[in-house]
Amino acid sequence: MQPRITVITLGVEDLERAVAFYRDGLGLPTNGIVGREFENGAVAFFDLQDGLKLAVWPRSSIAADAGLPLRAGGSLEFTLGHNVMSKAEVDAVMQQAAKAGATVVKTAADTFYGGYAGYFMDPDGHLWEAIYNPQLLPGAEAA
Repeated sequence: MQPRITVITLGVEDLERAVAFYRDGLGLPTNGIVGREFENGAVAFFDLQDGLKLAVWPRSSIAADAGLPLRAGGSLEFTLGHNVMSKAEVDAVMQQAAKAGATVVKTAADTFYGGYAGYFMDPDGHLWEAIYNPQLLPGAEAA
């Protein structure tokens, strides 16, 4: 399989709340909720970078679309990593997320690999890591 991931979809409980968090709180660009005219179709897409989009879609709609029973998710199933260029930028992201309504899970601190990172959860419990990893900066030597 050749990787062609273009959308990361997060299942949410309250679509309006999720849109407010990502659009108004974190400042991600979106055209808002689309697809309301379709049963289980209401979804919002946010532009990330290089053609990558973040989608928020009600968990009940994902279950219906996939033909699976609705069940609660877990915060430890996966994380989303937001890599930045400095420790100060990590702190700024963490502050912005908290102000937008996120729960700070782990305050940003130095990491074992020489970076700096912290964790926050969005209102639906999705775990984000704000990371400064000097080894992943453009021009850094591959480990």
